[in-house]
Amino acid sequence: CTYRMKKNTGSSALFSDKNTLSELKPVRDWAEATSSGDIGELQALAEDAAIIPLITSNAENCLGRDCPDYEGCYVVKARTEAMEADIVVVNHHLFFADLALKDTGFGELIPEAQTIIFDEAHQIPDIASEYFGVNFSTRLLHDAARDITQVYRSSLKDIEQVERMAAKMALHASELRILFGEQNTKGKWEDVLRNHAIAEQHSRLREALHETVAMLKLHIGRDKALDNIYERLVQGKTDFAAVSDFNTPDVSLWYETTPKQVVMHQTPLNIADKFSELTQTPLRSWIFTSATLMVNGHFSHYQDMLGLGHAKTLVLDSPFAYQTQSMLCVPRDLPEPSDPRMLERVVEVAKELIEAARGRCFLLFTSHYMLNRVADALSGCVANPLLVQGSTSKQALLDTYVSEPGSVLLATGAFWEGVDVRGDDLICVLIDKLPFAAPDEPLLQAKIENCKKRGGNAFMDIQVPQAVITLKQGAGRLIRDVNDSGVLVICDTRLVTKNYGKIFLSSLPDMRRTRDLATACRFLQELD
Repeated sequence: CTYRMKKNTGSSALFSDKNTLSELKPVRDWAEATSSGDIGELQALAEDAAIIPLITSNAENCLGRDCPDYEGCYVVKARTEAMEADIVVVNHHLFFADLALKDTGFGELIPEAQTIIFDEAHQIPDIASEYFGVNFSTRLLHDAARDITQVYRSSLKDIEQVERMAAKMALHASELRILFGEQNTKGKWEDVLRNHAIAEQHSRLREALHETVAMLKLHIGRDKALDNIYERLVQGKTDFAAVSDFNTPDVSLWYETTPKQVVMHQTPLNIADKFSELTQTPLRSWIFTSATLMVNGHFSHYQDMLGLGHAKTLVLDSPFAYQTQSMLCVPRDLPEPSDPRMLERVVEVAKELIEAARGRCFLLFTSHYMLNRVADALSGCVANPLLVQGSTSKQALLDTYVSEPGSVLLATGAFWEGVDVRGDDLICVLIDKLPFAAPDEPLLQAKIENCKKRGGNAFMDIQVPQAVITLKQGAGRLIRDVNDSGVLVICDTRLVTKNYGKIFLSSLPDMRRTRDLATACRFLQELD
């Protein structure tokens, strides 16, 4: 952001620590040469560099058309180019963020589109729920306090009292985060407020936010940046009230913590009516496409979630010859998923598959706990390189997997979709159990309770369809091309012992099936 760059880096006296000061020169050199303004070009700068918030803008602190540098804004230039294009490609989050910003003068791109095409559309219900809900993060208060300090030091020397109040507000935000403990957690907001210390700190934070807003109001019109901070905190005050209001019907109030922040959410339990309205105004074409929209042979689950009951649907046959290319194995003699012996059995199955496939396996897990336990157990008994999620970035793991023959990748959710390894590099995918969402997931709990109140069957109406879609994503890692072959192994006996297992099986590709692990291993050996 050229405006924030000039305002916040005009004098080195503004910097309070040597590290930030040392980052200033490479930033200035890059800023003079860049044509895109994309901070990603500045490779010498760490992702968490302290100077980044001072030289970039976001949805909250952007001044929009009121910015003195509006005409030279890199975002405006990029949007102008996009407006002249026939096809614009954005991710799901940017699409919905653009809708939310359409009234600020920076939302011209999406409303002009005559056709909206969502690929990987199975992700839309969750992302749209965020868009229709309300979120409040303590990060807003930290960012606002930092920006108030910058205004105080650079242009308005007489707002020391505001600066102190803002610092107090940020301190209360940090103290609230500390009360949640070191680990990242999530849960119902109503449950956590039973903790007296958290409830008291929550109240202090609200009071500090209200006082800071009241003080800022006295200085409106003196500085554009300060006016923007005021507007952000006024909106924050409204959002804070919304995520704390237990009288709002048909919503879930829940929280999650990151290493430094507490994020509070108010998420609607049903977005069908709102999303249906979105697709009808203005009138244009909407196309939703994904390999995993169907559950048990029909689209009704997806259509019900998004209010798309009248949509035209189309199913296209797969170009893959699953009966000859692949095999599905649910091994015999599996204990129940909750049985303590399950870990040992999964390790045994994994060892046999790794040997038969000579590596070239994805081992996908539904929890980090099982991932780490299996990784530890395999590390001492297989010679193949073991690549474990979390040891480096996702792309680095994939690059290493492809470049090192015989590698075995062990991963959780992030690798269940959006990963494309074709050919002989991947011939076996193991999934440890059916991917039902954790029962303590606060939003899921709220949806289950709401479904029960309405007389529905929460397990069959919510939990099973959600797990089916996730399983289809994981299984889809195996066959990516007409020339691919391989074995999918699911270590969950419920596929064949429970009635709902038929729904999962009918939703998977039409692979050859076996209960005999030795048969699956022979299939892998014959691929060579």
